[in-house]
Amino acid sequence: MTPERWKNIKDEIRDSFEVLDSGSYHEDEEGGIDTEFIEFKGPLGLMRLEFIAKPIVLDKKTTFSRRIGSETKVEYIYSEEEKSHKFKIYKWNDETDDWEEVDQKHFTL
Repeated sequence: MTPERWKNIKDEIRDSFEVLDSGSYHEDEEGGIDTEFIEFKGPLGLMRLEFIAKPIVLDKKTTFSRRIGSETKVEYIYSEEEKSHKFKIYKWNDETDDWEEVDQKHFTL
C-alpha cells in the first residue's frame, strides 16, 4: 500500500459511503508511528480502515555485560526519511462492542 493508493481509497469511500469519523494521530514509540483512519457505514456494516506509517529500522545496537544478573538493552536506530506502510481493515463487532480485524488475504488492493 502506498500513500497515493491510500488517498484514492479514502476519496472513493467519501464518494460512495457515509463517513462517520476520520482523522490521524501520532505515537512517539518505535521512532514515531503515524496512523490515519476512516470509519464509515459500508455494505458489511460499520468499517474502519487504518493506514500506518512507521520508520524503517536501520540498525540495532545491543549493550550487555557478562556479569550474572545484568540486563541486556536493545537500542534501535530509525530512518528519518524512509517509512514502511501497513494497511488494516476492521469491522465493528456488536457482540464484543469492539473492532475486529478482518483477514486481508482474500482482498486485492
